[in-house]
Amino acid sequence: MQNETIHTLKPSEKDRKDMIQYINLQLAALGQPLFYDENDATTKYSNERFQSLTQDLINSFREKSRLLYDHLCPADTRIQAFINNYLSDIEFAKTYKLPSSTFVLNQAGLAREISLPPDGNEFKSDLVSSYRVKQGVLNNPKHDKRTTKGTFHIVRGGLPVPPDKKEVPKMAFAHLLHSALNPSDTLKNLPFTANQAEKAEVMVSLLLRPAVVPEVKGVSSKKSMEIRFFAPGSLVSNLDFVESIFGNAGDPSLAENDSALDIEHWTGHTGCIILAPQLLLLKKKDLGLPHFDDATQRQRRDGMCWQKNDELYNNGSAFKLTCRDEKGVVITLIADNYYGYSKKEIKTQISYSANLYGNAEEEHSGGAIAFARNNMMDKVFGHVFASKFDKKYTFKNLIKILDNRIDVQPEGYAVDSKYPNVIYIPEFADFDIDTATV
Repeated sequence: MQNETIHTLKPSEKDRKDMIQYINLQLAALGQPLFYDENDATTKYSNERFQSLTQDLINSFREKSRLLYDHLCPADTRIQAFINNYLSDIEFAKTYKLPSSTFVLNQAGLAREISLPPDGNEFKSDLVSSYRVKQGVLNNPKHDKRTTKGTFHIVRGGLPVPPDKKEVPKMAFAHLLHSALNPSDTLKNLPFTANQAEKAEVMVSLLLRPAVVPEVKGVSSKKSMEIRFFAPGSLVSNLDFVESIFGNAGDPSLAENDSALDIEHWTGHTGCIILAPQLLLLKKKDLGLPHFDDATQRQRRDGMCWQKNDELYNNGSAFKLTCRDEKGVVITLIADNYYGYSKKEIKTQISYSANLYGNAEEEHSGGAIAFARNNMMDKVFGHVFASKFDKKYTFKNLIKILDNRIDVQPEGYAVDSKYPNVIYIPEFADFDIDTATV
């Protein structure tokens, strides 16, 4: 089993009580059961008094939430728009809308506090066992996954799918996304209320702003991308784990945390990660994958087809499914709760941003689509090279040879009639790399 121990300073009892009250306020605003200790009369009285003082505020918040039920925070709006556009060419009857009502981990430490019940020192489910220890919290996931064989799946469309990855049809992705966004009530059980009869059932979400380009003082500002991480409540420890590495970027609904309003420090790229171990139980046939007889050669090779009705997707083994193109939004479904997958996927999305942004180095930035470039110098003076050319290789001769296949412009260059993106320039033209002019 894998042990993921996170070391931290132990909060004082007063800090913990304040945090518990704050968590209860969030749960109340979501219409979820609060934590209460049946054996502690003081806590029970404190909760009742807290509820009576904040009830009007909570009712007002709930009504506003009801009216804004379809509203998404800025980052989620960008992700949803990408999904809608990416899947616009398929007919899919089910929904794949991001949740607008989640338990938002809007400050550091919340994830750790709700990963265990306040009146207990452990939480156990089919997927994770968590224990309170002196250093913080010890989490043991069900799987200690080390191999990457058959793990990486990429949705067809957008950027090319490398041959060593499994190519997934859009229809299958739509089904998997729908399932990822609709986990069972058991999966959504929040460990915070695990020891009581009435349990909170929520999706939890986190906003991350990992650095892609470090600051170079006096030259350029630090650039980061934005990543939204969603998980069913019982797996909140995964978000605690990644928060301890990449930090917490606060409430995604606040304007001050909207990346698009801070373009000086944003790469322009948005990531989304959805933890969904329930995907391991889905059948290939139910995902719209073709029968083996109707499948293409690559679909057969990648296992994106079925011969028996009860065949599980990816043979029921853990996988990560990524959907992305060159527009700068990347979405990944993780069908496991192995902590290493969560961390590595964030680093992979940082690499995606580094590759698209350019002029950035990142340790996992391999796999980029590279194009050959030659830069002889910042300024290239055509007459230096023109004097060495054979006299028949001149712009005037070019006009005679190509004749009506090019359109000569008054400024002294020509455009190809059939391929307008092909430009012909005189042999004595000068290039300025800094100003990108010829």
